[in-house]
Amino acid sequence: MMPLDELTPAELRLPLVEAMLPNVPFDGWSIASLDLAADSLGVPRPRARLAFSGPADMADAYIELADRRMEEALAALDLPSRKIRDRIRLAVMTRLEQAAPHKEAVRRALAVTMLPQNAARSARGLWRTADSIWRAAGDRATDYNHYTKRAILAAVYSATLLYWLQDDSEDFAATRVFLDRRIEGIMAFEKTKARLLSVGSGLPDPLRFLGRLRYPVRG
Repeated sequence: MMPLDELTPAELRLPLVEAMLPNVPFDGWSIASLDLAADSLGVPRPRARLAFSGPADMADAYIELADRRMEEALAALDLPSRKIRDRIRLAVMTRLEQAAPHKEAVRRALAVTMLPQNAARSARGLWRTADSIWRAAGDRATDYNHYTKRAILAAVYSATLLYWLQDDSEDFAATRVFLDRRIEGIMAFEKTKARLLSVGSGLPDPLRFLGRLRYPVRG
């Protein structure tokens, strides 16, 4: 990695967010947390402040950092040998286990992203996480399945995340049970959808225009 003093403000975002994590439980996603992180990295405070437009931008950068850490961990595992439901379960739990030391930072990030003015940014971040999980699981669909899979997983992940934030059980056992039930729901939906598609295979496809849609991806 390049020395921090050679990084642009955009390139400093993730190192700064990682350094902010110990401060967020006390000061939130704020300039105060950012200044302390900058001090710990030896980055001038005015330069560090150029990396973010505000608390929502900081929370969004944390989500991006968490996505990358999850992808790195999953890349080291033999996911192709597992069933698809096991890949999804492992990906979601890996994400939550990695976040466990920073549970209060996650809670505060949600408080920021759930504000009405941040709704669009929050939706993009949730979609990006669902996309990261499906890609790590080996999904390469480009038809309408691409969109339905991510939309359904986004709902499952967000519900599981909210449950996990309140879960005090050992090794998050209650969250694992909750997630398993949600995944069973996905599998049941996929089976039903497959049957419906088989019945309607000879009919015109009303979803043919979905290929024109664009979705946010990380460059």
